[in-house]
Amino acid sequence: MKAHAALVVALAFSQLTCKRFSRDEGAPDEGGLPPGAVLVVSAEPALPPLPTPEPPAPAFPGPLAIGPTPLVPLSFAALARAADPGVVTIISRVEEVRPGGRRRVVSEGLGTGFVYDRSGLVLTNNHVIEDGTEISVKLADQRELPATIVGRDKPADVAVVRVDDHALSPLALGNSDAIDVGDWVVAIGNPFGLSHTVSAGILSAKGRTHDDVKGLDPSGYFNFLQTDAAINQGNSGGPLLNLKGEVVGINAAIRANANNIGFAIPINMVKELLPILLREGKVTRSQLGLVVDPVNDSEATRLGRSNHEGAWIKSVMPGSGAERAGLAQDDVILGFDGKRVIDPNRLKWLASLAGVGKTVTMRVQRGTKVFDVKVTLSALQSPQDDDEGASRMPPLMRP
Repeated sequence: MKAHAALVVALAFSQLTCKRFSRDEGAPDEGGLPPGAVLVVSAEPALPPLPTPEPPAPAFPGPLAIGPTPLVPLSFAALARAADPGVVTIISRVEEVRPGGRRRVVSEGLGTGFVYDRSGLVLTNNHVIEDGTEISVKLADQRELPATIVGRDKPADVAVVRVDDHALSPLALGNSDAIDVGDWVVAIGNPFGLSHTVSAGILSAKGRTHDDVKGLDPSGYFNFLQTDAAINQGNSGGPLLNLKGEVVGINAAIRANANNIGFAIPINMVKELLPILLREGKVTRSQLGLVVDPVNDSEATRLGRSNHEGAWIKSVMPGSGAERAGLAQDDVILGFDGKRVIDPNRLKWLASLAGVGKTVTMRVQRGTKVFDVKVTLSALQSPQDDDEGASRMPPLMRP
């Protein structure tokens, strides 16, 4: 089984200050429950079920079928015509001020974005606009409008910009949980400056992390959709569409030296960020104060787990909200604030967005006991808070 590096929910904690244990110690001692914990009678947590895919919907013009076997759509032309007006070119210029106040453009980068709100709001990748001193958006009708940055989040590589045009053609945001591996997807973007290029393929995989896409900032938040629809330099920030013409992902990364292996940020992650970015312009992240790992085969057996769901606590940071709540090594986190915790990546994401100072209810398994306990989150301190100190994606990983 593929080895998993420990995911640091608290991020960047010293190994010397965290309480740790030896795997040779055997099964955990259940002991008592943390103060204030509420025992759950059932051993299986009563949390919301995992999302189930939506039934197939008519595409445009619609996949044909003989019996139960769907065939390839006759054409993606109608989808491309409908979506193309909402796809834009992002132009990021770096200017320098010369003696006498003269300004000179030092460099110019091209990326892709898409309109998601008629009021002029455009989504793209943070890495498309982060170095620019002047941002502009070129629409499908070739008008180029100046853009202002509304909000951006480097760890998730998402940015929102605004143009002064309230009559744009927005793309609908879909449900990235509902799309299945093997489903058709369409990418529209500006690879190598070739504007409004359409490519099609299938969804190749889901849940790809920085362990799968080498070279990304390990402190970032990645849960990529993988596709074989052609994505190249300049596609960054463009939409990945399902057959209903809905955006299911933002194209963000490629595997260097590979053929048609591209990665997109799931749109459901983006929808969780949008209210924060529109309200505050950035995301101030929170933390539990834990180091967690997946529940692999050996740990599932040792911990008495019937499946691999959850986040296994390897260590607890002294003085953290997790320690004050009584969480301990070998506990398995099953739920966070009413949401199921499928794996450590999901816990890391939920904890980071919950809010500094917020108290949440967590569902935890300790031995054979399942209980709910309240935990207060603190501010996340990490190199990503400092733009100069945060690591960046290598250029080859940025389409």
